[in-house]
Amino acid sequence: MSRDANPSMRTGAQIMCEALIREGVSVMFGIPGGCIMPFYHAMYEYRSSLRHVLCRHEQGAGHAAEGYARATGQVGVCIGTSGPGATNLITPIADAWMDGTPLVAITGQVPSSLLGTDAFQETDITGITVPITKHNFLVSDPRELTRVFREAFHIARTGRPGPVLIDITKDAQLARLVPDWDVAMDLPGYRPASRKSAVLPTAIAEAVRLLQEAERPLILAGNGVIQGAATNELRALAEQTGIPVVTTLQGLGAMPHDHPLTLGMPGMHGWVHVNKAIQLCDVLLNVGTRFDDRVTGKASTFAPHAKVIHIDIDAAEIGKLVHTDVGIVSDCKPVLEAIASAMLAGSTATRTTTRTAWCDSIAAMRDKHQPRQAYARRERTAPLMPHDVFDAMNAAFRHRQDWRVVTDVGQHQMWAAQLLDWSRPRTHITSGGAGTMGFSLPAAMGAAIADPERTMWVVVGDGGFQMTACELATIAQEGLTNVKVAVINNGYLGMVRQWQQLFEGRRYSGTPLTGPDFAKLADAHGIRGMTVDSADDAPAAIAAAWAHDGCVVIDFRVEREANVFPMVPAGRAIGEMLVAE
Repeated sequence: MSRDANPSMRTGAQIMCEALIREGVSVMFGIPGGCIMPFYHAMYEYRSSLRHVLCRHEQGAGHAAEGYARATGQVGVCIGTSGPGATNLITPIADAWMDGTPLVAITGQVPSSLLGTDAFQETDITGITVPITKHNFLVSDPRELTRVFREAFHIARTGRPGPVLIDITKDAQLARLVPDWDVAMDLPGYRPASRKSAVLPTAIAEAVRLLQEAERPLILAGNGVIQGAATNELRALAEQTGIPVVTTLQGLGAMPHDHPLTLGMPGMHGWVHVNKAIQLCDVLLNVGTRFDDRVTGKASTFAPHAKVIHIDIDAAEIGKLVHTDVGIVSDCKPVLEAIASAMLAGSTATRTTTRTAWCDSIAAMRDKHQPRQAYARRERTAPLMPHDVFDAMNAAFRHRQDWRVVTDVGQHQMWAAQLLDWSRPRTHITSGGAGTMGFSLPAAMGAAIADPERTMWVVVGDGGFQMTACELATIAQEGLTNVKVAVINNGYLGMVRQWQQLFEGRRYSGTPLTGPDFAKLADAHGIRGMTVDSADDAPAAIAAAWAHDGCVVIDFRVEREANVFPMVPAGRAIGEMLVAE
Protein backbone atom coordinates (compact mmCIF):
# COMPACT_ATOMS: atom_id res chain seq x y z
CA MET A 1 0.00 0.00 0.00
CA SER A 2 1.40 3.40 -0.92
CA ARG A 3 1.49 6.30 1.45
CA ASP A 4 -0.93 8.22 -0.80
CA ALA A 5 -3.50 5.44 -0.38
CA ASN A 6 -3.20 5.56 3.39
CA PRO A 7 -1.97 8.83 4.93
CA SER A 8 -1.38 7.03 8.25
CA MET A 9 1.29 4.84 6.69
CA ARG A 10 4.83 5.54 7.96
CA THR A 11 8.25 4.10 7.47
CA GLY A 12 9.97 2.74 10.55
CA ALA A 13 12.36 5.70 10.36
CA GLN A 14 9.45 8.16 10.38
CA ILE A 15 7.99 6.36 13.38
CA MET A 16 11.33 6.79 15.15
CA CYS A 17 11.21 10.55 14.54
CA GLU A 18 7.61 10.86 15.70
CA ALA A 19 8.34 8.74 18.77
CA LEU A 20 11.17 11.08 19.74
CA ILE A 21 8.93 14.12 19.37
CA ARG A 22 6.28 12.44 21.53
CA GLU A 23 8.94 11.92 24.23
CA GLY A 24 9.73 15.64 24.24
CA VAL A 25 13.04 15.37 22.38
CA SER A 26 14.06 18.47 20.44
CA VAL A 27 17.86 18.06 20.12
CA MET A 28 19.95 15.04 19.12
CA PHE A 29 23.70 14.59 18.70
CA GLY A 30 25.16 12.14 16.22
CA ILE A 31 26.89 11.11 13.02
CA PRO A 32 25.16 9.36 10.10
CA GLY A 33 26.34 6.20 8.40
CA GLY A 34 25.12 3.33 6.26
CA CYS A 35 22.76 1.47 8.57
CA ILE A 36 21.26 4.55 10.20
CA MET A 37 20.76 6.45 6.91
CA PRO A 38 17.00 5.74 6.65
CA PHE A 39 16.54 7.51 9.98
CA TYR A 40 18.52 10.51 8.75
CA HIS A 41 16.49 10.51 5.53
CA ALA A 42 13.28 10.71 7.56
CA MET A 43 14.77 13.25 9.96
CA TYR A 44 14.93 15.81 7.16
CA GLU A 45 11.15 16.23 7.02
CA TYR A 46 10.99 16.63 10.82
CA ARG A 47 13.81 19.18 10.98
CA SER A 48 11.53 21.92 12.29
CA SER A 49 10.93 19.84 15.44
CA LEU A 50 14.13 17.81 15.74
CA ARG A 51 17.47 19.61 15.73
CA HIS A 52 20.38 17.39 14.80
CA VAL A 53 23.90 18.41 15.86
CA LEU A 54 26.55 16.86 13.62
CA CYS A 55 29.43 16.02 15.94
CA ARG A 56 32.92 15.10 14.81
CA HIS A 57 33.14 11.84 16.74
CA GLU A 58 30.48 9.61 18.23
CA GLN A 59 32.17 9.87 21.63
CA GLY A 60 31.65 13.62 21.41
CA ALA A 61 28.01 13.06 20.45
CA GLY A 62 27.47 10.86 23.50
CA HIS A 63 29.12 13.30 25.89
CA ALA A 64 27.18 16.19 24.34
CA ALA A 65 23.96 14.29 25.02
CA GLU A 66 25.16 13.76 28.59
CA GLY A 67 25.85 17.48 28.99
CA TYR A 68 22.40 18.28 27.63
CA ALA A 69 20.86 15.86 30.12
CA ARG A 70 22.92 17.11 33.06
CA ALA A 71 21.98 20.72 32.35
CA THR A 72 18.26 20.06 31.93
CA GLY A 73 17.44 16.87 33.84
CA GLN A 74 15.87 15.56 30.63
CA VAL A 75 16.90 12.53 28.59
CA GLY A 76 19.82 13.18 26.23
CA VAL A 77 19.81 11.49 22.83
CA CYS A 78 22.83 10.41 20.75
CA ILE A 79 22.98 8.56 17.44
CA GLY A 80 25.49 6.35 15.66
CA THR A 81 25.54 3.89 12.82
CA SER A 82 26.40 0.20 13.12
CA GLY A 83 29.87 -1.16 13.85
CA PRO A 84 32.38 1.57 14.73
CA GLY A 85 29.69 4.21 15.04
CA ALA A 86 28.01 2.16 17.75
CA THR A 87 31.21 1.11 19.50
CA ASN A 88 32.39 4.73 19.64
CA LEU A 89 29.35 5.42 21.81
CA ILE A 90 30.42 2.88 24.42
CA THR A 91 32.51 5.34 26.47
CA PRO A 92 29.73 7.92 26.94
CA ILE A 93 27.22 5.14 27.60
CA ALA A 94 29.50 3.80 30.34
CA ASP A 95 30.00 7.32 31.68
CA ALA A 96 26.23 7.85 31.85
CA TRP A 97 25.83 4.48 33.56
CA MET A 98 28.33 5.36 36.29
CA ASP A 99 26.92 8.85 36.93
CA GLY A 100 23.22 8.08 36.63
CA THR A 101 22.66 10.29 33.58
CA PRO A 102 19.46 9.74 31.56
CA LEU A 103 20.54 8.88 28.02
CA VAL A 104 19.05 7.10 25.02
CA ALA A 105 21.56 5.94 22.40
CA ILE A 106 20.11 5.04 18.99
CA THR A 107 22.19 2.90 16.65
CA GLY A 108 21.61 1.48 13.22
CA GLN A 109 22.15 -2.22 12.60
CA VAL A 110 22.65 -4.35 9.50
CA PRO A 111 19.50 -5.81 7.87
CA SER A 112 17.86 -8.68 9.71
CA SER A 113 18.86 -11.15 7.02
CA LEU A 114 22.54 -10.42 7.71
CA LEU A 115 22.49 -10.61 11.51
CA GLY A 116 25.10 -13.04 12.75
CA THR A 117 26.96 -13.24 9.41
CA ASP A 118 29.81 -10.83 10.22
CA ALA A 119 28.42 -8.47 7.61
CA PHE A 120 30.15 -5.18 6.85
CA GLN A 121 30.01 -3.00 9.96
CA GLU A 122 28.01 -5.57 11.93
CA THR A 123 28.72 -5.46 15.66
CA ASP A 124 26.71 -7.04 18.46
CA ILE A 125 26.24 -3.72 20.24
CA THR A 126 23.42 -5.01 22.43
CA GLY A 127 25.69 -7.81 23.67
CA ILE A 128 28.55 -5.38 24.25
CA THR A 129 26.47 -2.87 26.23
CA VAL A 130 24.60 -5.25 28.54
CA PRO A 131 26.81 -4.40 31.56
CA ILE A 132 26.64 -0.61 31.04
CA THR A 133 22.98 0.04 30.23
CA LYS A 134 19.83 -0.13 32.30
CA HIS A 135 18.37 -2.03 29.36
CA ASN A 136 18.92 -2.36 25.63
CA PHE A 137 16.79 -3.33 22.65
CA LEU A 138 17.45 -4.92 19.27
CA VAL A 139 14.53 -4.05 16.99
CA SER A 140 14.06 -6.00 13.79
CA ASP A 141 10.25 -5.88 13.72
CA PRO A 142 9.06 -2.35 12.92
CA ARG A 143 5.81 -2.98 14.78
CA GLU A 144 7.83 -2.89 18.01
CA LEU A 145 9.17 0.61 17.49
CA THR A 146 6.43 2.59 19.23
CA ARG A 147 6.55 0.35 22.31
CA VAL A 148 10.34 0.19 22.43
CA PHE A 149 10.83 3.95 22.25
CA ARG A 150 8.24 4.51 24.97
CA GLU A 151 9.87 1.89 27.18
CA ALA A 152 13.41 3.16 26.53
CA PHE A 153 12.64 6.70 27.65
CA HIS A 154 10.64 5.46 30.62
CA ILE A 155 13.55 3.32 31.79
CA ALA A 156 16.14 6.04 31.17
CA ARG A 157 14.33 8.66 33.25
CA THR A 158 12.76 6.62 36.07
CA GLY A 159 14.34 5.24 39.23
CA ARG A 160 18.05 5.93 39.18
CA PRO A 161 18.42 7.52 35.73
CA GLY A 162 20.75 5.91 33.26
CA PRO A 163 21.48 4.93 29.66
CA VAL A 164 19.32 2.79 27.37
CA LEU A 165 20.37 1.64 23.90
CA ILE A 166 18.04 1.02 20.95
CA ASP A 167 19.65 -0.89 18.06
CA ILE A 168 17.44 -0.93 14.96
CA THR A 169 18.00 -2.98 11.83
CA LYS A 170 18.05 -1.15 8.51
CA ASP A 171 15.10 -3.09 7.14
CA ALA A 172 12.99 -2.16 10.20
CA GLN A 173 13.72 1.49 9.45
CA LEU A 174 12.70 1.08 5.82
CA ALA A 175 9.53 -0.97 6.40
CA ARG A 176 6.15 0.74 5.96
CA LEU A 177 3.26 0.34 8.39
CA VAL A 178 0.56 2.15 10.33
CA PRO A 179 1.98 2.81 13.82
CA ASP A 180 0.03 1.92 16.96
CA TRP A 181 0.66 4.77 19.40
CA ASP A 182 -1.61 3.31 22.05
CA VAL A 183 0.57 0.27 22.64
CA ALA A 184 1.20 -0.51 26.31
CA MET A 185 4.65 -0.88 27.82
CA ASP A 186 5.69 -4.42 28.69
CA LEU A 187 8.40 -4.30 31.35
CA PRO A 188 8.03 -7.32 33.63
CA GLY A 189 10.31 -7.09 36.64
CA TYR A 190 11.10 -3.39 36.23
CA ARG A 191 10.01 -1.83 39.51
CA PRO A 192 12.04 1.31 40.11
CA ALA A 193 11.51 3.36 43.22
CA SER A 194 9.12 6.15 42.33
CA ARG A 195 9.87 9.80 42.98
CA LYS A 196 6.42 9.88 44.58
CA SER A 197 6.65 6.56 46.41
CA ALA A 198 5.44 6.25 49.97
CA VAL A 199 8.15 6.18 52.61
CA LEU A 200 8.03 3.48 55.28
CA PRO A 201 7.08 5.14 58.58
CA THR A 202 9.19 2.68 60.59
CA ALA A 203 12.34 3.55 58.67
CA ILE A 204 11.67 7.27 59.03
CA ALA A 205 11.06 6.86 62.75
CA GLU A 206 14.33 4.98 63.24
CA ALA A 207 16.27 7.54 61.20
CA VAL A 208 14.76 10.36 63.25
CA ARG A 209 15.59 8.58 66.51
CA LEU A 210 19.23 8.17 65.50
CA LEU A 211 19.52 11.79 64.40
CA GLN A 212 17.87 13.14 67.53
CA GLU A 213 20.13 11.11 69.81
CA ALA A 214 23.31 11.90 67.87
CA GLU A 215 25.96 14.17 69.33
CA ARG A 216 28.14 14.34 66.22
CA PRO A 217 25.82 13.91 63.20
CA LEU A 218 26.74 14.62 59.59
CA ILE A 219 24.81 14.75 56.34
CA LEU A 220 26.58 13.42 53.24
CA ALA A 221 24.81 14.79 50.14
CA GLY A 222 25.37 13.55 46.61
CA ASN A 223 24.09 13.69 43.06
CA GLY A 224 20.75 12.19 44.07
CA VAL A 225 19.86 15.40 45.88
CA ILE A 226 20.37 17.37 42.68
CA GLN A 227 18.71 14.85 40.38
CA GLY A 228 15.78 14.61 42.79
CA ALA A 229 15.39 18.42 42.96
CA ALA A 230 15.75 18.20 46.73
CA THR A 231 18.28 20.96 47.43
CA ASN A 232 15.73 23.15 49.23
CA GLU A 233 14.68 20.22 51.41
CA LEU A 234 18.31 19.42 52.21
CA ARG A 235 19.03 22.98 53.28
CA ALA A 236 15.83 23.15 55.32
CA LEU A 237 16.70 19.98 57.23
CA ALA A 238 20.26 21.14 57.89
CA GLU A 239 19.12 24.54 59.17
CA GLN A 240 16.34 23.05 61.25
CA THR A 241 18.61 20.55 62.97
CA GLY A 242 21.99 22.30 62.90
CA ILE A 243 23.57 19.26 61.22
CA PRO A 244 26.59 20.14 59.04
CA VAL A 245 26.58 19.01 55.41
CA VAL A 246 29.34 17.39 53.35
CA THR A 247 28.85 17.45 49.55
CA THR A 248 30.44 14.90 47.22
CA LEU A 249 32.04 15.78 43.90
CA GLN A 250 28.73 15.20 42.10
CA GLY A 251 26.81 16.89 44.91
CA LEU A 252 28.64 20.22 44.67
CA GLY A 253 26.08 23.01 44.58
CA ALA A 254 23.49 21.07 46.57
CA MET A 255 24.31 23.43 49.46
CA PRO A 256 25.71 26.95 48.98
CA HIS A 257 29.47 26.96 49.56
CA ASP A 258 29.23 29.90 51.97
CA HIS A 259 26.47 28.48 54.13
CA PRO A 260 27.71 28.09 57.72
CA LEU A 261 26.68 24.42 57.72
CA THR A 262 28.47 23.57 54.45
CA LEU A 263 31.79 21.83 55.13
CA GLY A 264 33.05 21.02 51.64
CA MET A 265 34.03 17.93 49.68
CA PRO A 266 35.19 14.63 51.24
CA GLY A 267 37.34 11.81 49.98
CA MET A 268 40.62 11.36 48.16
CA HIS A 269 41.07 15.09 47.53
CA GLY A 270 38.64 16.38 50.12
CA TRP A 271 39.58 18.83 52.84
CA VAL A 272 41.25 17.51 55.98
CA HIS A 273 38.59 18.85 58.34
CA VAL A 274 35.85 17.21 56.24
CA ASN A 275 37.45 13.77 56.26
CA LYS A 276 38.26 14.02 59.95
CA ALA A 277 34.65 14.98 60.69
CA ILE A 278 33.45 11.87 58.85
CA GLN A 279 35.82 9.71 60.85
CA LEU A 280 34.54 11.24 64.12
CA CYS A 281 30.79 11.44 63.46
CA ASP A 282 28.40 9.19 65.34
CA VAL A 283 25.50 9.29 62.84
CA LEU A 284 25.94 9.71 59.09
CA LEU A 285 22.90 10.53 56.96
CA ASN A 286 23.79 9.64 53.37
CA VAL A 287 21.41 11.36 50.98
CA GLY A 288 21.69 10.27 47.37
CA THR A 289 25.30 9.18 47.09
CA ARG A 290 26.56 5.67 46.50
CA PHE A 291 29.63 5.53 48.78
CA ASP A 292 32.07 5.62 45.89
CA ASP A 293 35.58 4.46 46.79
CA ARG A 294 36.94 7.96 46.05
CA VAL A 295 34.75 9.15 48.93
CA THR A 296 35.26 6.30 51.38
CA GLY A 297 38.92 5.41 50.87
CA LYS A 298 39.37 2.02 52.52
CA ALA A 299 35.70 1.17 53.03
CA SER A 300 36.21 -0.94 56.16
CA THR A 301 37.64 2.11 57.95
CA PHE A 302 35.07 4.65 56.73
CA ALA A 303 33.07 6.46 59.45
CA PRO A 304 34.01 3.83 62.02
CA HIS A 305 31.94 5.31 64.88
CA ALA A 306 28.81 6.10 62.89
CA LYS A 307 25.38 4.63 62.60
CA VAL A 308 24.62 4.97 58.89
CA ILE A 309 21.31 6.04 57.39
CA HIS A 310 21.31 5.65 53.61
CA ILE A 311 18.64 7.15 51.34
CA ASP A 312 18.94 6.07 47.72
CA ILE A 313 16.56 5.54 44.83
CA ASP A 314 18.58 2.46 43.82
CA ALA A 315 18.07 -0.44 46.21
CA ALA A 316 21.29 -2.07 44.99
CA GLU A 317 23.36 0.70 46.60
CA ILE A 318 22.03 0.18 50.12
CA GLY A 319 24.65 -1.70 52.10
CA LYS A 320 26.71 -2.51 49.00
CA LEU A 321 29.95 -0.91 50.18
CA VAL A 322 29.33 0.46 53.66
CA HIS A 323 27.26 -1.19 56.40
CA THR A 324 23.89 0.52 56.65
CA ASP A 325 21.83 0.62 59.84
CA VAL A 326 18.77 2.22 58.25
CA GLY A 327 18.21 1.87 54.51
CA ILE A 328 15.47 3.83 52.74
CA VAL A 329 14.83 3.12 49.05
CA SER A 330 13.22 6.25 47.72
CA ASP A 331 13.79 9.54 46.02
CA CYS A 332 15.47 12.03 48.36
CA LYS A 333 12.82 14.73 48.38
CA PRO A 334 9.93 12.98 50.19
CA VAL A 335 12.31 11.38 52.70
CA LEU A 336 13.97 14.66 53.63
CA GLU A 337 10.53 16.25 54.00
CA ALA A 338 9.34 13.39 56.21
CA ILE A 339 12.46 13.46 58.39
CA ALA A 340 12.26 17.24 58.79
CA SER A 341 8.60 17.05 59.75
CA ALA A 342 9.23 14.32 62.32
CA MET A 343 12.29 16.11 63.70
CA LEU A 344 10.28 19.31 64.10
CA ALA A 345 7.57 17.47 65.99
CA GLY A 346 10.18 16.02 68.34
CA SER A 347 12.47 19.04 68.43
CA THR A 348 12.74 19.04 72.21
CA ALA A 349 14.85 15.91 71.97
CA THR A 350 17.36 17.48 69.59
CA ARG A 351 20.77 18.01 71.22
CA THR A 352 21.23 21.69 70.37
CA THR A 353 24.12 22.28 72.78
CA THR A 354 26.15 19.30 71.65
CA ARG A 355 25.44 20.14 68.00
CA THR A 356 26.97 23.58 68.52
CA ALA A 357 30.02 22.06 70.19
CA TRP A 358 30.34 19.59 67.32
CA CYS A 359 30.24 22.36 64.70
CA ASP A 360 32.76 24.37 66.71
CA SER A 361 35.15 21.42 66.81
CA ILE A 362 34.92 21.02 63.02
CA ALA A 363 35.55 24.74 62.59
CA ALA A 364 38.65 24.41 64.77
CA MET A 365 39.93 21.59 62.56
CA ARG A 366 39.27 23.70 59.48
CA ASP A 367 41.12 26.69 60.94
CA LYS A 368 44.06 24.44 61.78
CA HIS A 369 44.41 22.71 58.44
CA GLN A 370 42.96 25.05 55.79
CA PRO A 371 45.92 27.47 55.60
CA ARG A 372 48.31 24.62 54.84
CA GLN A 373 45.86 23.14 52.34
CA ALA A 374 46.17 26.33 50.30
CA TYR A 375 49.98 26.03 50.21
CA ALA A 376 50.22 26.65 46.47
CA ARG A 377 48.86 30.16 46.88
CA ARG A 378 51.85 31.21 48.97
CA GLU A 379 54.57 28.84 47.74
CA ARG A 380 54.81 30.14 44.20
CA THR A 381 57.19 28.25 41.94
CA ALA A 382 56.04 29.71 38.59
CA PRO A 383 54.56 32.96 37.26
CA LEU A 384 51.19 31.22 36.88
CA MET A 385 49.97 28.64 39.39
CA PRO A 386 46.77 26.66 38.81
CA HIS A 387 45.30 28.33 41.89
CA ASP A 388 45.73 31.74 40.23
CA VAL A 389 43.39 30.66 37.44
CA PHE A 390 40.70 29.50 39.85
CA ASP A 391 41.06 32.65 41.96
CA ALA A 392 40.46 34.70 38.83
CA MET A 393 37.48 32.55 37.82
CA ASN A 394 35.95 32.90 41.28
CA ALA A 395 36.32 36.66 41.15
CA ALA A 396 34.56 36.72 37.78
CA PHE A 397 31.79 34.33 38.87
CA ARG A 398 31.08 35.85 42.25
CA HIS A 399 28.52 38.44 41.21
CA ARG A 400 26.99 36.58 38.28
CA GLN A 401 24.43 33.82 37.98
CA ASP A 402 24.70 33.15 34.24
CA TRP A 403 27.31 30.39 34.26
CA ARG A 404 27.95 26.70 34.58
CA VAL A 405 31.30 24.92 34.76
CA VAL A 406 32.00 21.63 32.96
CA THR A 407 35.21 19.99 34.08
CA ASP A 408 37.25 17.20 32.55
CA VAL A 409 39.17 14.61 34.58
CA GLY A 410 42.47 15.10 36.35
CA GLN A 411 44.19 17.62 38.59
CA HIS A 412 42.24 20.57 37.21
CA GLN A 413 39.00 18.74 38.06
CA MET A 414 40.00 18.46 41.70
CA TRP A 415 41.26 22.04 41.91
CA ALA A 416 37.98 23.26 40.45
CA ALA A 417 36.00 21.16 42.94
CA GLN A 418 38.07 22.44 45.85
CA LEU A 419 38.51 26.08 44.93
CA LEU A 420 35.51 27.33 42.97
CA ASP A 421 32.52 28.64 44.90
CA TRP A 422 29.66 26.25 44.18
CA SER A 423 26.41 27.88 45.22
CA ARG A 424 23.69 26.45 42.98
CA PRO A 425 22.71 22.97 41.73
CA ARG A 426 23.53 21.92 38.15
CA THR A 427 26.26 24.55 37.85
CA HIS A 428 28.93 21.83 38.20
CA ILE A 429 29.02 19.12 35.53
CA THR A 430 31.79 16.53 35.53
CA SER A 431 32.58 12.90 34.82
CA GLY A 432 32.69 11.24 38.22
CA GLY A 433 32.35 7.48 38.31
CA ALA A 434 34.01 6.68 34.99
CA GLY A 435 36.53 9.52 35.13
CA THR A 436 36.42 10.04 31.37
CA MET A 437 39.12 12.27 29.90
CA GLY A 438 37.75 14.20 26.93
CA PHE A 439 34.32 14.58 28.55
CA SER A 440 34.26 18.30 29.15
CA LEU A 441 34.35 20.03 25.76
CA PRO A 442 31.54 18.03 24.10
CA ALA A 443 29.52 17.93 27.34
CA ALA A 444 29.76 21.72 27.57
CA MET A 445 28.62 21.93 23.96
CA GLY A 446 25.51 19.92 24.81
CA ALA A 447 24.86 22.02 27.90
CA ALA A 448 25.34 25.22 25.89
CA ILE A 449 22.66 24.14 23.42
CA ALA A 450 20.35 23.21 26.28
CA ASP A 451 20.89 26.51 28.10
CA PRO A 452 21.86 29.27 25.66
CA GLU A 453 21.30 32.01 28.26
CA ARG A 454 24.25 30.85 30.40
CA THR A 455 27.97 30.72 29.68
CA MET A 456 29.54 27.26 29.83
CA TRP A 457 33.08 27.40 31.17
CA VAL A 458 35.11 24.34 30.21
CA VAL A 459 37.89 23.54 32.67
CA VAL A 460 40.15 20.96 31.03
CA GLY A 461 43.72 19.73 31.07
CA ASP A 462 45.91 19.77 28.00
CA GLY A 463 45.62 15.97 27.82
CA GLY A 464 41.83 15.76 27.97
CA PHE A 465 41.43 18.73 25.66
CA GLN A 466 43.43 17.03 22.91
CA MET A 467 41.21 13.93 23.14
CA THR A 468 38.06 15.70 21.91
CA ALA A 469 39.32 19.04 20.58
CA CYS A 470 37.76 18.06 17.25
CA GLU A 471 34.44 19.20 18.70
CA LEU A 472 35.65 22.81 18.38
CA ALA A 473 34.64 22.35 14.74
CA THR A 474 31.12 21.37 15.85
CA ILE A 475 30.92 24.39 18.15
CA ALA A 476 31.98 26.62 15.24
CA GLN A 477 29.54 25.01 12.81
CA GLU A 478 26.66 25.36 15.26
CA GLY A 479 27.56 28.99 15.89
CA LEU A 480 27.67 28.56 19.67
CA THR A 481 28.81 31.72 21.42
CA ASN A 482 28.43 30.64 25.05
CA VAL A 483 31.31 28.16 25.38
CA LYS A 484 34.55 29.42 26.96
CA VAL A 485 37.44 26.97 27.36
CA ALA A 486 40.10 27.26 30.07
CA VAL A 487 42.92 24.81 29.34
CA ILE A 488 45.02 24.18 32.46
CA ASN A 489 48.15 23.38 30.47
CA ASN A 490 51.01 21.84 32.46
CA GLY A 491 52.60 19.74 29.74
CA TYR A 492 51.83 16.47 31.53
CA LEU A 493 49.07 14.01 32.12
CA GLY A 494 49.06 15.74 35.46
CA MET A 495 47.26 13.44 37.86
CA VAL A 496 49.20 10.39 36.71
CA ARG A 497 52.43 12.39 36.94
CA GLN A 498 51.53 13.38 40.51
CA TRP A 499 51.18 9.73 41.49
CA GLN A 500 54.46 8.93 39.75
CA GLN A 501 56.15 11.72 41.66
CA LEU A 502 54.75 10.82 45.07
CA PHE A 503 54.74 7.03 44.90
CA GLU A 504 57.00 5.93 42.02
CA GLY A 505 60.20 7.89 42.55
CA ARG A 506 59.49 10.52 39.87
CA ARG A 507 59.62 7.93 37.11
CA TYR A 508 57.61 9.93 34.60
CA SER A 509 56.73 7.16 32.20
CA GLY A 510 54.23 8.09 29.51
CA THR A 511 53.14 11.35 31.14
CA PRO A 512 55.19 14.21 29.57
CA LEU A 513 52.87 15.71 26.98
CA THR A 514 53.35 18.03 24.04
CA GLY A 515 50.63 19.69 22.05
CA PRO A 516 49.86 22.35 19.50
CA ASP A 517 49.59 26.04 20.20
CA PHE A 518 46.02 25.95 21.51
CA ALA A 519 45.37 29.61 20.68
CA LYS A 520 46.35 28.95 17.05
CA LEU A 521 44.25 25.77 17.02
CA ALA A 522 41.26 27.82 18.11
CA ASP A 523 42.01 30.44 15.48
CA ALA A 524 42.09 27.74 12.81
CA HIS A 525 38.44 27.01 13.70
CA GLY A 526 37.47 30.68 13.58
CA ILE A 527 37.43 30.79 17.38
CA ARG A 528 39.25 33.37 19.45
CA GLY A 529 42.35 32.01 21.18
CA MET A 530 44.46 33.49 23.97
CA THR A 531 47.62 32.43 25.79
CA VAL A 532 48.21 33.36 29.44
CA ASP A 533 51.42 32.62 31.36
CA SER A 534 51.23 35.18 34.18
CA ALA A 535 48.95 35.46 37.20
CA ASP A 536 48.59 39.18 36.55
CA ASP A 537 47.03 38.49 33.14
CA ALA A 538 44.52 35.81 34.19
CA PRO A 539 41.65 38.10 35.36
CA ALA A 540 41.77 40.21 32.20
CA ALA A 541 41.77 37.12 29.97
CA ILE A 542 38.70 35.70 31.71
CA ALA A 543 36.91 39.05 31.49
CA ALA A 544 37.77 39.34 27.79
CA ALA A 545 36.54 35.82 27.11
CA TRP A 546 33.26 36.55 28.83
CA ALA A 547 32.79 39.78 26.92
CA HIS A 548 33.58 38.18 23.55
CA ASP A 549 30.51 37.23 21.53
CA GLY A 550 31.76 33.82 20.55
CA CYS A 551 33.62 30.76 21.73
CA VAL A 552 37.03 31.40 23.30
CA VAL A 553 39.96 29.10 24.14
CA ILE A 554 42.40 30.32 26.81
CA ASP A 555 45.66 28.42 27.11
CA PHE A 556 46.73 28.86 30.75
CA ARG A 557 50.35 27.71 30.89
CA VAL A 558 50.69 26.87 34.56
CA GLU A 559 53.41 25.45 36.84
CA ARG A 560 54.20 22.02 35.40
CA GLU A 561 54.58 20.08 38.65
CA ALA A 562 51.99 21.63 40.95
CA ASN A 563 50.13 18.93 42.87
CA VAL A 564 46.63 18.57 44.28
CA PHE A 565 46.52 18.39 48.05
CA PRO A 566 45.16 17.10 50.36
CA MET A 567 45.40 13.56 49.05
CA VAL A 568 44.52 10.15 50.44
CA PRO A 569 46.88 7.46 49.07
CA ALA A 570 45.20 4.46 47.49
CA GLY A 571 44.04 1.81 49.94
CA ARG A 572 44.27 4.12 52.96
CA ALA A 573 41.63 5.42 55.33
CA ILE A 574 40.35 8.91 54.49
CA GLY A 575 41.82 10.17 57.76
CA GLU A 576 45.33 9.33 56.52
CA MET A 577 45.93 12.33 54.29
CA LEU A 578 48.94 13.89 52.66
CA VAL A 579 48.63 17.66 52.99
CA ALA A 580 51.79 18.75 51.17
CA GLU A 581 54.86 17.42 49.46
